[in-house]
Amino acid sequence: MNHFSKRIVALIVVLNCLFACGVFLVFWKTGKEPNTLCKCWFAFTTGELWLLAGIKKTKERNKNNEKISK
Repeated sequence: MNHFSKRIVALIVVLNCLFACGVFLVFWKTGKEPNTLCKCWFAFTTGELWLLAGIKKTKERNKNNEKISK
């Protein structure tokens, strides 16, 4: 995994933790959980991680195909 990918993964983990803390704070103050916001946020961050993994997988596959064809 290159340096950029590692930074993106770390950023997403930190943002998810901050978001969860924010949701806990909102729930503590109002007694209501923002269900739709939670679903959308975690769907977005999970999607980003899946896309990043797909890019990495494609690069590795192409690198292996180049080695085989040489």
